[in-house]
Amino acid sequence: MRWALNRLALAITSMVALAFLVPLTLATRQIAYDRAISDARQQATSLVTVLGVDADPTLLTNAVASTTAGSRGRLAVHLPDVAPIGVSHTVAGQVAGAAQDRRSALATVPDGVAYLQPTVLTDGRTVVVEVFVPDAETRRGVWPAWLVLGGLAIVLVAGSTLLADRLGSQLVKATRQLATSTRRLGGGDLATRVEPAGPRELRDAAAAFNTMADDLRSLLDKERELAADLSHRLRTPLTALRLDAEAMPPGPVADRMRQACDLLDEELEAIITGARLGVEARGRERTDLVEVLADRLAFWSVLAEDQERPWQVVGGEVPVMLPLPRSELILVVDAMLGNVFSHTPDGVAFRVTVSPDGLLVDDAGPGIADPAMAVRRGVSGAGSTGLGLDIVRRAATESGGELVIERSPLGGARVGILFAARSAVS
Repeated sequence: MRWALNRLALAITSMVALAFLVPLTLATRQIAYDRAISDARQQATSLVTVLGVDADPTLLTNAVASTTAGSRGRLAVHLPDVAPIGVSHTVAGQVAGAAQDRRSALATVPDGVAYLQPTVLTDGRTVVVEVFVPDAETRRGVWPAWLVLGGLAIVLVAGSTLLADRLGSQLVKATRQLATSTRRLGGGDLATRVEPAGPRELRDAAAAFNTMADDLRSLLDKERELAADLSHRLRTPLTALRLDAEAMPPGPVADRMRQACDLLDEELEAIITGARLGVEARGRERTDLVEVLADRLAFWSVLAEDQERPWQVVGGEVPVMLPLPRSELILVVDAMLGNVFSHTPDGVAFRVTVSPDGLLVDDAGPGIADPAMAVRRGVSGAGSTGLGLDIVRRAATESGGELVIERSPLGGARVGILFAARSAVS
């Protein structure tokens, strides 16, 4: 943008400079020509004054030699029936025409022009004074003047372009700052703001951006508060469910119900706590994927035993830190494991692979016929809400990875998140 402004300034100033430079160059040449002709006229007038006193050829010869033009061989006096006194550069017809018209005239001669000044003597004879003006004299001083004008035009164009560059740099700086802040806001940095600078329009845009960022953060905080309030409202039916579980006779079913109530209570507490952290605090939160996976497998393993599902965990020796809140990572793991339990028959095996390269859940079920349809939010081909895999997809995007839905080595579906090359985890 800055270079575009410089080119625009260069084009405009160049056009303006040419608009003045061309007429000035023509005027300079005309001035030099008029000055040379004026000097010739003065030389001729001085000799006419001598002719008015005495037209003696000897006296005229001395007078011609005493003038500047005569000493250089550029002046001649044409008397009737007498050879020209001095050096003549014209032909007889040109002199005769001037004498007949009795008016001063310019005659074109080789290498210049001749100024012809006729005058009438006291005895009635017409005398013509000729002053030769060479071409070099008509152009004397033109080239230096043109060089000065050209240099002045270059200085003006360069100065105006430099000034436009300095002014444009402020405009470009303000525009780049606004663009950078917009990208940072789009990347999740809700604390970014723009310092208003530059023209009034850009300052207005910066103020509007800051207002938008404040409103966006406020809306997100209200949304989080609403999620926390809704989660809190679930405590009432959870309390009733817990009382029913406590009233059940001792046994495996009662123990599992009480354990499920405890886990659900912990999840609600985590959701409420995470939602009330605020957008900025949540953006800085990091969670260990291996730790969350171990906690969730402790829950799902009970159901796997009831359904007689063989399962296996591969990896998990080193922590895998992700830029996601714990509550969101729990949703991701539950969505991936719950997909196995919801869409495969009892007794179908599954395998969980976790490493710094990603998290994969493989099963030996029927697989996913249409992966593109499976990740469409609110759409499901298996009678569910259609939100689970969309949650996984969004988490993969936020953590810098990609969602994987393909055929599993176990024969069923593979659902996972990869953070490195797809070949890193097989």
